[in-house]
Amino acid sequence: MDARTVALDIMRGAIKSADPYRAVRRSISVDGSRLTVFGEKFSVRGDVYLLAFGKAACSMAKAIVDLLGGRIEEGVIITKYGYAEDCPKPGRLKVIEAGHPVPDENSLLGGKLGLELAEKVGEDDILLVLISGGGSALFLLPEGGINLGDKIRTNELLLKSGAKIYEINTVRKHISAVKGGKLAKSVKGTVISLILSDVVGDPLEAIASGPTVKDPTTFQDAFRILKLYGVWEKLPESVKRHIELGLEGKAEETLKEDLPNVHNFVVGSSTLACESALKKARELGYNAAILTTTLEGEAREIALSIGSIVQEIAKYDRPVPKPAVLIAGGEWTVTIEGNAGLGGPNQEFALSVAKKISGLNAVVLAVDTDGTDGPTDAGGGIADGKTLGLLREARIDVEEALRRHDAYNALEKAGALLKTGPTGTNVNSLVVAVIPKEL
Repeated sequence: MDARTVALDIMRGAIKSADPYRAVRRSISVDGSRLTVFGEKFSVRGDVYLLAFGKAACSMAKAIVDLLGGRIEEGVIITKYGYAEDCPKPGRLKVIEAGHPVPDENSLLGGKLGLELAEKVGEDDILLVLISGGGSALFLLPEGGINLGDKIRTNELLLKSGAKIYEINTVRKHISAVKGGKLAKSVKGTVISLILSDVVGDPLEAIASGPTVKDPTTFQDAFRILKLYGVWEKLPESVKRHIELGLEGKAEETLKEDLPNVHNFVVGSSTLACESALKKARELGYNAAILTTTLEGEAREIALSIGSIVQEIAKYDRPVPKPAVLIAGGEWTVTIEGNAGLGGPNQEFALSVAKKISGLNAVVLAVDTDGTDGPTDAGGGIADGKTLGLLREARIDVEEALRRHDAYNALEKAGALLKTGPTGTNVNSLVVAVIPKEL
C-alpha cells in the first residue's frame, strides 16, 4: 500500500477501536438481578433509569438497551444533530438532537429532562449515566439568572479564546446547574456512570464538565481563566454576576466530596485508539511508536514539532528507522482574534505540517475522532510532500491562510481535506504520520 492508504487504514482502525457500543459491552454484564461493571457488582433492587448525553450517546445507549432491554423504566438520550441514526427506538426513551459545539434550545431541553429524570430515581433504583464528548454543550442547564443566549455567547467566547478544553469546562461548571457533580447530588439511588473520555489524560471532572464527579476547581479558578484569556470583560452581565456571587460565597460551589452512591468508570479513551493504531502499523510491517497520548497546544505550532520529527526520520532514520509510523493523540487548539475563515484545529494542523514535510516521502494526517473538526463537514486534513506545491499552484498563500484560520478552503484546493462523516465516537484527536522506505 502507498503511504496515504496506510495512514488512512491505520486511522480507520483506531477510530473503530474506540467504538462506543463495544466499549460499553466490554465493561458491563448482567446476571439476573446483578450488574457487574469492571468487576464491581451492583444489585438491581428497584428500577433502572438511563441518561445518555454526548456525541456517542446513541451507540452507548444501544449497548445498554441490548443488554437490559425491558428492565429500563425510562430514559433520556441527548446527542448532536445527525448523530441519532444509531439510537435505540424511543419507546420509553426520549431522544433529543441538539447543538454542538454551540448549544441551542434542545440542549436546554435535554438538561431539563435529564435533571427531571435524575430526580425520579429512588433509593433502590439505579441511574445509568452514559457520558461522551460533546456533553458539555449538549446537556445544558444554566444557573438561575443566566439565559440560553448568555450561555451561548459565553461558550462562543471560550471556544475562540485559545483556552484548553479543561479550562473551558472549568468555567462551564460554574455557570451550570448540572455540571461539576451537581447532577449526581440530585440522585437518591445508585449512579453508575460509564464515560468515554475526550479529554487529555482522562480527568473525570473535565469530561463533559464532570456532571457525576467531585470537582477540584472553584469560582476563583473560573475567574482566573476568564481573565487570562481576555474573556472576562466581554462576558454577558448575567454570567459575570453569577461568578461574582460565587467569589463572594453567595452561589453554590461545585461538588467537593465523593458521594458513596456514585460510581464512575472510564470505558474508552485516546490511549485505546492510539494503542490500536500502533498494533495496526506493526501488523503492516512498520516500525511504529506512540509519541504521546496527551499532546496539547496551538495546532499550527505542534504541527511543526511533529513535522520536524517526520523530517528527522525521512533524512536520518532517527529516532525510528524507516519504514516508520508515528502516532499521537490529544487535543489541540486554535486561538482566533478578529474575523476568521473556515476550518478547525486538525485542518490547521494539516496545513501547517504541509510546510514542514514539503518534498519528503511522507504523509501526515490529523483527524478529530468524532468526524467533525470545527464548524465544518471535514474531520481533519491529510498532507504529503506534494501538498505545499499544490497549494502554491492554486495560488494559496499558506501563511495568510493560517493567519486567517482559513485552512478548510486552502486544503480543499489541494485535495487535502479529510472527510469521514460522523463516526459515532469521540476520543480526542489523532495524528498518524507514515514515512515509508525510499522508492
